[in-house]
Amino acid sequence: MKVRGERECKDCGARWSYYETGSVACPSCESLRSVGVDDERRLHTDAPVELDLSDARAALDDESLRETADRAGEVAREYVRKRGFVDAGELRALDDRYLTAHELRHAADAIGRRMDPSDEEEWYFLALLRGADAAEPDRPAPDEVPASMRGVRGLAYANAVREYRREMLDWLDEQPETRDRSVLETIGSHLKRVRALDGEVDPTDAEALVAAARDASRFLREDDAEALASARERLDRLAE
Repeated sequence: MKVRGERECKDCGARWSYYETGSVACPSCESLRSVGVDDERRLHTDAPVELDLSDARAALDDESLRETADRAGEVAREYVRKRGFVDAGELRALDDRYLTAHELRHAADAIGRRMDPSDEEEWYFLALLRGADAAEPDRPAPDEVPASMRGVRGLAYANAVREYRREMLDWLDEQPETRDRSVLETIGSHLKRVRALDGEVDPTDAEALVAAARDASRFLREDDAEALASARERLDRLAE
């Protein structure tokens, strides 16, 4: 949505940035009576939210794997629900934390549905649980994803890229100059294919789709022609 970033409390007169708090409530007196005072409204979709899985990890000692997965999945689900990629009119990059949170959410759902997860499936889920909220988010490499969890990664990445692509298009609508959107249309076609397959694609293909989205974003944000060429090359290889 488009908002005025600076707000002023009608009760105590305090001023704050909505872009930083994500709330119209006054941080000084908690009044909801506030008004935007900026002249310009800017597109803003992000919200201040942390991914904290410490409680879910601690629950491993006392709860079943399925219960821990439910707990972790809910945290990851809330995180990706609040996240966005446009901050005060500026398009942000598609970051690893968002990707890993998506993957953890899908992996947690898969573990919850399995009556008896294999050792490989359990390892995969726990690796995501350990690494998703690290300072540098970590997830299993493509060749480490169990065959039974390939759909989890493929669908998680497709859903993450789908949301990011949607925000890139919304951001483009706000730009004063026309920019080439054809690469985003091609990404959309690949997303439809992956989602139609319930994510059952080679993990390296899922990684390539993410990389193409990141290249496309760099092209749009920085007018980087090499990034556009890289995105198109990745997408062409996926189509082979």
